Amino acid sequence: MTTARLRILVADDEPTSRLLMAAALSKSGYEVSLAENGAEALRQFRAQPFDMVMLDVEMPVLDGYQACVALRAEFGPELPIVMVTGMEDTASIERAFEAGATDFISKPINWTLIRHRVKYLFRAYESLLELRTTNARTTAILNAIPDQMFELDMDGCYVDYQPSHQESPLTPPGTAIGSPVTSILAAEACDACMTALHQAYETGLSTGQQFRLDQPQGTSWFELSVSLKINGAGRKPSFIFLSRDITERKEAEQKIARLAYFDGLTGLPNRTSFHERLAREIQRAQYKETKLAIMFLDLDNFKNINDSLGHAAGDLVLQSVSDTLRLAIRPSDMASRFDSEEKGASLARLGGDEFTVLVSDLERQEDALVLARRFRELLRRPIQLEGREVVLTVSIGIAVYPDDGETAEALLKFADTAMYHAKETGRDNFQFYNERLTQKVMQQLNLENSLRQAVERDEFFLVYQPQIDMQTGRISSFEALIRWNHPELGLISPADFIPIAEKTGLIIPMGEWVLRTACAEALKWQASGHFMQIAVNLSPVQLKDPGFLNVVKHVLADGLAPQWLELEITETLLMENSKTILVVLAELRALGVKIALDDFGTGYSSMSYLKHLPLDTIKVDQSFVKSMTDDEESQIIARAIVALAKNLGYSVTAEGVETLEQARILNSLSCEFLQGYYFSKPVIASAIPLLLKSAVGWKEKISTPELLKIS
Repeated sequence: MTTARLRILVADDEPTSRLLMAAALSKSGYEVSLAENGAEALRQFRAQPFDMVMLDVEMPVLDGYQACVALRAEFGPELPIVMVTGMEDTASIERAFEAGATDFISKPINWTLIRHRVKYLFRAYESLLELRTTNARTTAILNAIPDQMFELDMDGCYVDYQPSHQESPLTPPGTAIGSPVTSILAAEACDACMTALHQAYETGLSTGQQFRLDQPQGTSWFELSVSLKINGAGRKPSFIFLSRDITERKEAEQKIARLAYFDGLTGLPNRTSFHERLAREIQRAQYKETKLAIMFLDLDNFKNINDSLGHAAGDLVLQSVSDTLRLAIRPSDMASRFDSEEKGASLARLGGDEFTVLVSDLERQEDALVLARRFRELLRRPIQLEGREVVLTVSIGIAVYPDDGETAEALLKFADTAMYHAKETGRDNFQFYNERLTQKVMQQLNLENSLRQAVERDEFFLVYQPQIDMQTGRISSFEALIRWNHPELGLISPADFIPIAEKTGLIIPMGEWVLRTACAEALKWQASGHFMQIAVNLSPVQLKDPGFLNVVKHVLADGLAPQWLELEITETLLMENSKTILVVLAELRALGVKIALDDFGTGYSSMSYLKHLPLDTIKVDQSFVKSMTDDEESQIIARAIVALAKNLGYSVTAEGVETLEQARILNSLSCEFLQGYYFSKPVIASAIPLLLKSAVGWKEKISTPELLKIS
């Protein structure tokens, strides 16, 4: 309120008193209305209510006492009513208050002080209104919120409680007022209440204290908010408690925690959970100056199970694997709960078929090997799945803190690196990390990054190695071989970059470039009068690419006749015996393209599959050619390969011929085509014209009779 807005009604039958009162109050900024008696005052108030009424006691028609009673009854207890009386006896004052007066002023009036008296009366009136508003708001809030409210004293005894819409074990019946919480609540609830009470005593407020209560209908969770209540000088403070039932919230949090920290398929801790556990264990190991090991496990050939049996079967395998890994860890070592801080080993699934094991308090690196061997042996046991046995193996990489790394990220990366090394060294084994592995991985990553830009930067080029027709002794065809001239590393061996290209899929655009370039070069030879076949190696990845057949058609559309193109495949494709691959090979043959089987003999257990492949040529692997002059068994195998090819109607090319003696032996075995360093190393395209001119006399030289080591 402000004095500019306040309106005061003055009732007095004495005109002089009315005028003096009006002058004094108006001077103080109040708006004043005058009445001659109580009846007139009541009529004016009914017409337009005032903020304060000042009544003379002695008035005709309706005196001050009667007017006060009427106003109080009609307009409520808050209206400030001041009785102005010339009587100073106690009885008159008591009668004024009984009639409902807020205060009284005695005559004669001190006109200088009257405005201050009125001002303080209004201030008290405002405080009363604010208090009533606050109480009403507090009552509405308490009725609206689901919290239970109670009050404890410094000793933890109930002082008061607020009845609630719901029954609560935290608010006792009225007869328990004065009783300590220890006689009402369980020990855990008492401890939480007293802890919050002492915190509120020290800081004025306590929030977030939680506790659990086991009740007949189940377990409930509560959260406390406690506020210090000052009760005035000389009185001990008390504490207002608001207790909220958070059972549903707790259950939701626990469910979310399981989703966030545990794998839904196996029930094992997930990647997030494992990372947090690992970080804690590293801190503990650092403090205690102990070691720990990270083991990264990856199932070998798990993709084949998903592809052949379906993802549902794959899920069953992963569940079986997780159960087996649990068995491999001794029960006393198993960290069965996420928040467990037990020593020993803890297991997690990072995703897919990748699992990790954390071995804490490691005394020797050999202790990790014991567990790795146990994993490997148990996982080798057959799994019964849909009426068939599935046998799994696992590759394991191991990194040790602090020897290999001091952070969670470093240890996981190094364990992963060691695991890939285990796969590269034959799978079904375990490897410790060392710095050399990281250097190798980094080199491969750098090579992969460079490989992605090599085609665009024109860093590849082709070399061509001639194949000699033994009937004419002249070059009949060239095999195109890719080379990479790295701008910084120089020439890089195909043995280093081809596997990376196959792994990353870069072999698809790279292979298309080789095919286009080689066929374009063959067209140039033909334009010069040299009609020779061009042979191009194919990766299994290329042949499985759905767009490969169209690539061949588009390349041939540039002008090279199909019969001058030979595509070389490996026995890896032969072993797969894929119907899709057989269809593609058949369509290539239908186009008129020739098919050669490269490096034959290294997988000769698959010879029986030859009849299913649409082949033109078999190329004898150079390992037999290299050793046939000293190894009788190699000669026998070479003879068998040539005989098999002849019976199936295939021509035979021997590669890796490095000496005249090797050439003569192969010629005596009726091997039609020879290829190797004895005739020529692979040369660039510009050197081919000179090579064609000088490539003469080989038939006569090789056919010269000599004693051959043929059984």
